[in-house]
This record gives sequence, structure tokens and C-alpha cells, in this order.
Amino acid sequence: MDGADLAYLRTADGAAAVAAADRLALTDASLLADVGAVRGIAGAHAPAVIEQVRARRRAVAKLGDVEGWLLTDEAVQQATPSAVAEHRARRLAWLSVHDVTCSIGAELRALVQVCPRVVGSDLDPLRARMAAHNVPRAMVHVADALTPTSTADVVIADPARRTGGRRIVDPEQCSPALSSLRAAYAGRSLAVKTAPGIDYDGLRRKGFDGEVEIVSLDGGVREACLWSGPVAVPGLTRATVLRGSGARGYEVFSTDPHDVDPEPAGKYLVEPDGAVIRAGLVRHYAARHGLWQLDPRIAYLTGDAVPTGERGFEILDSAKFSEKTLRAELRVRDVGSVEILTRGAGVDPDVLRRKLKLQGSQPMTVVITRIGREVVAFLTRPTR
Repeated sequence: MDGADLAYLRTADGAAAVAAADRLALTDASLLADVGAVRGIAGAHAPAVIEQVRARRRAVAKLGDVEGWLLTDEAVQQATPSAVAEHRARRLAWLSVHDVTCSIGAELRALVQVCPRVVGSDLDPLRARMAAHNVPRAMVHVADALTPTSTADVVIADPARRTGGRRIVDPEQCSPALSSLRAAYAGRSLAVKTAPGIDYDGLRRKGFDGEVEIVSLDGGVREACLWSGPVAVPGLTRATVLRGSGARGYEVFSTDPHDVDPEPAGKYLVEPDGAVIRAGLVRHYAARHGLWQLDPRIAYLTGDAVPTGERGFEILDSAKFSEKTLRAELRVRDVGSVEILTRGAGVDPDVLRRKLKLQGSQPMTVVITRIGREVVAFLTRPTR
């Protein structure tokens, strides 16, 4: 898409073309015929019109209502999910905020709901124009993220985390780098979004003294946010678990009690949310809910009750793991389908499932994990 396409899409004719294209299937099977129909309406702008329709359809699950928005496929893939953006905006309510990598405005939309002054900027003029169209309540301009262009209380940045198709997990290799952003906005509150798989201990060793927040949404870890300046809690690590379905989420903090010792298995097994695991707060979560670990190096927890709203696994039996023993036990129990969960055991669930060659009628969840030097298989029944 170029500037001429964008200008066309903002006209009445462009809006009508998008509406007409949205009545088409635009699937892989129908695309050839559909392109011809859209070309008859929009001419040379047909590819941009089709991209709008398909991008909006993909965006709904992630961003919610995007009726009338101007998008690109790539921008939708990179955009922050609305539930995550809204969570961050609630933390910044009543402060002025500048998103210096605003792209199409996904973060801006959440911010303008609660913040008195919201500024967006992007180095890409096309995306800046899209953001201005999508979120007219924000002030949007073209600028380099490393050039301060506002006096907002808080600066948000989402550096590029891909190069040559490769995902980057080191915030110093992102564009712009974390250290460059912190230098550009020294003394100001700064929130830098980055990949959740970063080396948090290494980040601390390199001098990052701010707050690390790991965010998950509906069970999937979405991002890490590195907070620094007055808005941050120095040295804190936080796991934020969000539920997009309207269910209540929760947070776990590195300052929470975490005096938990490994003990033999209780009645249930529990696997904490991925944000809790990535943040290294498994023991903190366990202490909060009266759970304990099976092994200090493994994230599976156990206890006599499952935390409210969480999925657990009722332990039916357990034994030292071997394929032969497991196969025999599952056949005795008439198991025909098996969910295999594993941590620290060096077992490939797909390979093991094929080797078991089950033919029964009952479902079963098998949890295979290392406890000390021994690999143990738990036969379990999910609580939900």
C-alpha cells in the first residue's frame, strides 16, 4: 500500500469499495474471481481494498471492533492485543502519554479512554496517517522514536523485534535498542515492550534496575514490558495474567512470600500460567495458593486443592516412567486418547503418543516430569 492507496481508501468511493469487497468471501479458493470483481470497482486500488477487508477480519479477534480503520496485514500482526493495551492504559490513567512507535494506533485507542493527553508518533509516514485516522482523539505526527518530541509524563515504545524473518529476544538488538531509548528519555517514565523470552537475569546483570512485567492473555504469553523512571517499581518482577473473556485476571509479584519446599505429590497437579513461569514466580504463586513443588527446578505444582478458576489435574496413579509400563497401564484402563504434558523429562509427546498405539474408548491426561533423578508419569483427570 502507498500514499495514493491510503488517500483513496479515505474517500467515499474507497469506503464503498471496501464495503462491497467485504460482501465477498475472499478466501484462497475464491480469491482469483473476487480480485476481478474488486478490480471492476476499485481499479488499481483493488489490492489495497482487499488487504483492508482481510486485515480487518483478522484484526477482530485481536483488536476488537476495527470498523472503518485503515490497516495493513503486517501492522495487525505486530499490534498489541486490545486487552493488553487496556491493562497498560489503566496503569497510566490520568497521566499524559506519548507512544513513540504508534503504528496504526492500537495502543493509542486504549490510552485516549483514560489519559488526559495522548500523543502518537511513528517513523513511517503511512502508519502515522493511519493512526491519525483510526484514533482522531490522539495527536499524531511523524518522528523518530529516539527524538523526544513531547513533554508527556510517560513514553511507550515497541521496538522492532524481527530482522530478516528472525525473531529477536535481546532488547539491545531491537530497533531502537533498550539502552538507546533509556538514554533518550533519561529521567522520564518509560515503558518498553519486548519479547517475553528475554533473559531477565542477564538484563539485571547488565544494569537494568527498573520493573519487569510479563503479560499473558488467555493462557498465551504475549509480551514483556520493561518499566523505568518514576512510574516503575525499581527491581520488581511482575507476572500479569489477563483474561480476555471478561473473567478476572491476577498478578504475582517478586515481593510476595515464596517460602515453599518440595514435597511428595498431593491430590492434584497444577501448572501455573506461562507469565508466572516466565517471570520466575512459580514459588510465589504456590505460596499464595497453598501449593508446593515436586522438584525445585520444575514448574509443576501440587496440592490438595486447585486455585479457583484454574485448570488442575486430579492424580489417579503414578509410577516411574517407561513406555512399556505406561502402555500397559493405559490399555488396562481402556484409554484411547491421551493428552501428554511434560516438563524436564526429555519426552516428545507426539512421538510417545504414536508409540503407545492406544485403541480404547476413554480419555486420559498423562503428566510426565522429572523429580530429582527420576522421571515419573502421573495418570490424571483434568478438573475442567
